[in-house]
Amino acid sequence: MDSHNTKEAAMTQLDTVDETRTAPAKLGRKRDHTRDPEILAAALDVLAETGYERMTMDMVASRAKAGKATVYRRWSSKAELVIEAVACMKKIDVDQGALPDTGTLRGDMIAMIKPHSLEDAERKLRVMAGLISMLAQDPDLAEAVNAAIVEPRASVNRFFMRRAIERGEISADCDIETLALVTPSMASYRTLILHKPVDREFLISLIDGVLLPAVGLGAHQGSAG
Repeated sequence: MDSHNTKEAAMTQLDTVDETRTAPAKLGRKRDHTRDPEILAAALDVLAETGYERMTMDMVASRAKAGKATVYRRWSSKAELVIEAVACMKKIDVDQGALPDTGTLRGDMIAMIKPHSLEDAERKLRVMAGLISMLAQDPDLAEAVNAAIVEPRASVNRFFMRRAIERGEISADCDIETLALVTPSMASYRTLILHKPVDREFLISLIDGVLLPAVGLGAHQGSAG
């Protein structure tokens, strides 16, 4: 009897352990992510308007017309929400296969200056402004901002300059890595420090006054834009 009771108790204990292991997998796993894009977009809007310090999870929930519990279940902290929101900004960038090919470096760069592009760039820079005080404190956030705001534009500039080298328009000795950062860096400075808009005239002045001379081209060589 003792042996039978001991075996039965052991089996009961194993059943309890199995239930403990499997129960969490069956409960609370099916989360609705369909509203994530709206919530992330709302987070960026609030961030651009208020800055990171004043931003709250409740503000984001209100802007997205989502329940507070929905937001808190999905993101455990404001920092986590902001990092993901900034990272998602990358997804709207233009594919290289769709970039303009005008035959000249100047023409390609000016062809990228469109109203939609300017609006998107302005929004991104407002987001960066909202995060400026946090960038030095949070490496993950700084990396996300660089990947979403600076690097996409720099990668387009690199692509255009490499193509200009391939067609013999500019020298292969050009410091592409440094020059690719000129326009996004100056745009950031203009927005964050000077509090001025990044408009078409400003970008053309950078192309004609800085980039083209740096690669050995005259201001008006190529397409007139």
